[in-house]
Amino acid sequence: MVASRLARPFSGLISAPFMPMLPDGAIDWASLRRYTDWIVSQKPDAVAVNMDAAEGPALTAEERVEVMRVCAEVNAGRVPLLSGLIGGSTEAMIAHGRDLLAAGAEGFCVFPPMPVFIGSPIPAEMIRRFHGDIAQALRVPLIAFQFPRGWGPDYSGDMLTALASIDEVIAIKESSFDANQTIQAVESISRLERPIGILTGSDTFIYEAMLMGCGGALIGFAGTAVAELVDMQRAHRAGDTAKGFAIWSRLAPLARYCWRPPIRDFRPRMKELLVMQGVIDHAAVRRPQLGISSEEREVIARLGREAGLIP
Repeated sequence: MVASRLARPFSGLISAPFMPMLPDGAIDWASLRRYTDWIVSQKPDAVAVNMDAAEGPALTAEERVEVMRVCAEVNAGRVPLLSGLIGGSTEAMIAHGRDLLAAGAEGFCVFPPMPVFIGSPIPAEMIRRFHGDIAQALRVPLIAFQFPRGWGPDYSGDMLTALASIDEVIAIKESSFDANQTIQAVESISRLERPIGILTGSDTFIYEAMLMGCGGALIGFAGTAVAELVDMQRAHRAGDTAKGFAIWSRLAPLARYCWRPPIRDFRPRMKELLVMQGVIDHAAVRRPQLGISSEEREVIARLGREAGLIP
């Protein structure tokens, strides 16, 4: 069942949860267990832990492996479970991937290795070789990660063709936060002989991206509005545009507020919401990330109530 749900081209709603932390910045394991069960019980098409929303780059490799082990234990096979794959070199990421697989990962969302992938142009062959070497070593489904514009490489044109040449690549997480680039990616992928899935990672226009042609989302906002976004994705898949738009119209003001500049603050903003929902115990983030103001907290509470996420 897992293999069929992670088939290429992948489409669906993947939740990228946040990382509950204690006030001292340590992982709140009790909240993580409760939070993971809360997400999985709402039946997204998959869950991706250790992502950017979960402050994955701020966690140690050992912490990411233990997060995977705990989440796999709580999940108990109910939904496919992926992990962000983070590192500075191909060799390091393959070694880390093996540890994550042993802990329960069924596939990976592959982060661009930094700082190697900063700056343009990046040869398409480097993109192909990087993902291809990981695919050959780990032999599990992979999702390529298009970072927001200006944060990393632009996976478009020849790079998408290079990615699609790798059998294990089932989709790309298109997180450019740029509507034109999203449309261009959809058009480029549609012309491929063997297309891959395209999942929006742009939290500010999730439903609009689906209408543009994205087959789903791998998204941090589905770390809170899980059931709602699952329903929205299924309405889109069924062609029920009115229902999909009605759901998103209720959720969009909150998503756009939490992912407004500075975008890094979406983590503490969303954790505040999760505390208000009673899902996690603290809104703490790992240093040097800062918390948010009481004024922001009040706006989030109001928008959360209007979205129907807070009782």
